[in-house]
Parts: sequence; C-alpha cells; structure tokens
Amino acid sequence: MQRIVCPERDDWRATAESTGFDFHTIDDERYWDERAYYAFTLDEIERGIEAPTAEIDAMCLELVGHAVDDEDYLRRLKLPETFWPLISESWHRDDGSLYGRLDLSFGAHGPAKLLEYNADTPTSIFEAAVFQWTWLEQAIERNIIPKRADQFNSIHERLIEAWKKFGGAHHLHLAGMTEDAEDAGTLAYLEDTASQAGLKTTLIDIEDIGLRDDGQFVDLDDRAIELAFKLYPWEWMFHDAFGAKLLSAPTRWIEPPWKAILSNKGILPLLWEMFPNHPNLLPAYFEDDPNAARLGTSFVRKPLYSREGANVALVSAGTTLVEQEGPYGAEGFIRQALAPLPNFSDQYPVLGSWLVDHEPCGVSIREDENPITGNTSRFLPHAIL
Repeated sequence: MQRIVCPERDDWRATAESTGFDFHTIDDERYWDERAYYAFTLDEIERGIEAPTAEIDAMCLELVGHAVDDEDYLRRLKLPETFWPLISESWHRDDGSLYGRLDLSFGAHGPAKLLEYNADTPTSIFEAAVFQWTWLEQAIERNIIPKRADQFNSIHERLIEAWKKFGGAHHLHLAGMTEDAEDAGTLAYLEDTASQAGLKTTLIDIEDIGLRDDGQFVDLDDRAIELAFKLYPWEWMFHDAFGAKLLSAPTRWIEPPWKAILSNKGILPLLWEMFPNHPNLLPAYFEDDPNAARLGTSFVRKPLYSREGANVALVSAGTTLVEQEGPYGAEGFIRQALAPLPNFSDQYPVLGSWLVDHEPCGVSIREDENPITGNTSRFLPHAIL
C-alpha cells in the first residue's frame, strides 16, 4: 500500500457537479481530494482486504444468530426491549441486507483489523462506486496514473443486482434527511441504482412519512409504504414519535431491523468473545467489564452508538491524546485495543471495505491529519497497480 502524490484533473469540480456530487466541498474544505491516491497490489486487495472482509461479515452474521433471541446479548447492547420481537422477526424472516461498510486499519503492520462496522446507514457510497471510478478512467486517459491501473470496485453493478433480488413487485420508498447534502446525494444515487434495476421509486424526507388510522405508513400522496430504504439509524427510529408503530406496521425495511445489532459498537467485544485472537479482530471489552483492564492504560474508547467518530477518544498511557466531541455515550462505552493507523506524511487513512448483499465489492479511503476519522475527513481514490 502506497500513497502516491499526483496532479488533480483541472475540471474535477465541474465533473463532480455534473454527476450530482455537489458535496465534494464541505464548509469550504475539500471532501473529495485527488491530489494523491492510494495504490495497492492485487494480492493486497484479494488476500489482505477482500478475503478478510468476507470472513468478518460471516462472523457478524453468526453473532446475530446468537444474539437475536438471547436476552443477555440484547441487554448488553442496550437495545430497547420493546423492539426485540421486531429485530427477531426480521432475522427469522431472512429480511435482506442491501449493503454495509467495514472500517479497517490496513497498511501498517500485520493483517487488516476491524475498527467498526457501519452496518445500518453507511454513506460515501456514491463517491466510492461512481466518482472514484470516473477518476480512474480519466486519470488513465490523461496519463495521471499508469495505463495498467485498475480498481477494486464492482459496487454499482452489485447494487443493481441486489435491488432486483430485494425489490420484487414492490414500489420502493427511499427515506432520509433530505436537507443534508450528503444524505440527499446518497439517497439519490441509491434511487438511481434501484431504478436501473426496474423498481418504481419515491424519494421522501423521513419527517414526511405519515401514519394512517389502519397503522400503515404512507407517503405524502397517501400511498402505502410497503418497502422502504431508510438512511436513518434504527436507534433513532426506535425513539421517534412513530417508533412504537414499527411493531405493527407491515412495512419491510432496508436495512432490516436485525441490522440494529450490527450497527452497535457493542458487537466489537462480543465478536472478540466469540472469536478470541482472530487475526482480523482487536481485543475489545465493554467498559464495565472487569476484563477491560487487560487493555491496560492504552485503548480507544467508543460509545455503543456514535456517528462520524463523535465521542470517540484515543487514550495512551492513561492520557487522552485525541477526543471528538459529540452527543453520544448515554448507553455506555466499549474499549478497544489501539490499532495505530498507517502514517503517510502525517495523514492517517482508514480503509472502508464495502459489502453489497454480503459480497465484498469495493474499497474507499478516508484520510485525516487526526487519527480519528470524522465528518471532515477527506475521501481519496485508490488504484490497483
């Protein structure tokens, strides 16, 4: 794995905007950054990333199978008891999962290590699936990168195939916070892939979902919402005004309710319990577990629920080196062994490994001067050389 400095395309901003990628710059700071790219060998991709991603996903599914009907697991994850039946029923119905992203530490020393699993509402999929592929093609044409370059990226094609499998004859609603540029862009892209799969679609703001007297969720045209993709976390839905109605409404959700287990950072200590010393896992413990003392005075402290690195702290020799502010932590914390990210000229990359319908199919990279990846971390493209 290398970080290679390269010239940027002089028209990349116009290209981005022409494709609907209008959040390429956030608060006057680059989000998309092609002044460098990360280069991998094919062996690194196939053996170092793709194979471990498939194995970690399989372990996660095994964990859900254990946890979904086990009160001890569900209590440790602080999942609201009211919604345990909803979670269990979705698992036993085999409700499908569209996609997810494993965040890995890769390229320092040893095998890839799981940092966390963005299992419920991962964003950055448009830039991973489409815009970095456009960069690859144009960078080859313009002699910015070698002509033999390739990319680990079949995300777009796999999304279309997954929608064909999940959609059936249902009308698909896609819901989220449409006033947020990144969320709106993600929803628009996923709507496009669903349309290419032949589905009829409606995009709706999550706050515009209504409830009929018969207990059916509906859109602004009073159309029943039978199948819905939601870019909105399960833990928020459980506590929203209509949360209790999730139990009786017939809507099928993507991601399904059982993903509420995997979107919880409590899976990190549970995976370590189930698969101790697995080469792709880091030692992790619930903070109130006496075994957490095994990590000593150096660890990463993470809330059970968190977004964009909020309330995550890096602690070394008892001193907090870096901590992101945020509103999370009321449900509790876990502690995870430190896995130093590789340092490329004082840039710390986190590798996102994408799964669509449980198939590893692409890589995205976010880097930052801060070793905690957050909302302002930049997205850099990658290539296989």
